[in-house]
Amino acid sequence: MKKPIMVIDVARCHDCNNCFMSCKDEYYNNEFPPYTCSMMRHGQRWMNIQRTERGDFPYVDATYLPMPCQQCQNAPCIEAGKGAVTRREDGIVMIDIEKAKGMKELVDACPYGAISWNEEHCLPQKCSFCAHLLDEGWDKPRCVQSCPTGALTFHFVEDADFDAFCKENGLAAYKAELGTNPHVLYKNLYRFTKHFVTGSLVLDGDCAEGEEVTLKLADGSTRTCITNTFGDFKFDDLEVGDYTVSFKTKAGQKDITVNLVKSFHLGAFDL
Repeated sequence: MKKPIMVIDVARCHDCNNCFMSCKDEYYNNEFPPYTCSMMRHGQRWMNIQRTERGDFPYVDATYLPMPCQQCQNAPCIEAGKGAVTRREDGIVMIDIEKAKGMKELVDACPYGAISWNEEHCLPQKCSFCAHLLDEGWDKPRCVQSCPTGALTFHFVEDADFDAFCKENGLAAYKAELGTNPHVLYKNLYRFTKHFVTGSLVLDGDCAEGEEVTLKLADGSTRTCITNTFGDFKFDDLEVGDYTVSFKTKAGQKDITVNLVKSFHLGAFDL
């Protein structure tokens, strides 16, 4: 059967919190047995938005990473739940509101921090892709419905088409090294997890537009980019490591060695 997949485009998220608020609107003071109990008004974020800043003044970007339950195929919470947490046939991971009572340890079982504790119900809770709405015929959860930028989209994909779907859309799992095989996937994830290096070129006291800049990676491969109207160049999606930035000046080629440990601006260079 086709399984629900949530795709989150990090580049489109502006931290408006519509997803968080629609989730709160759906679940606060509302009961949906046997799916879940009502959410607490404060202290619970089933759609939690993580934030990070990259770079330094004046070249800084802020990136936001919406983090619902990842609906993992190999969910650690299922093993820790000892029967209180199950994975439906469609792949949605559910916490049993009766069997899971008092099991606060389930909060720590999730490596993504997506399970929270409801003190009022003495119950661990999390996002369920609004399973009660999907079962009624909805084609998306409330959070996806309310996203104004299209950062959140919802799809139904056959297992046999899953890998091709991910490749075609440039999707990646957050913390893929955990091996949980989540069904929440991210586009442009590098903006949250990796680094950039940028700089500016100046020619005769003005911005040097249209100049070619080359980045050499440790494995010998290269990337190139062309400076924009402001003479700026930027290489993104970089791991921590050593790189060489090269461009031509009147005196010949200039090579700059970069030991990248975080995103930063090299400064301005006069051609």
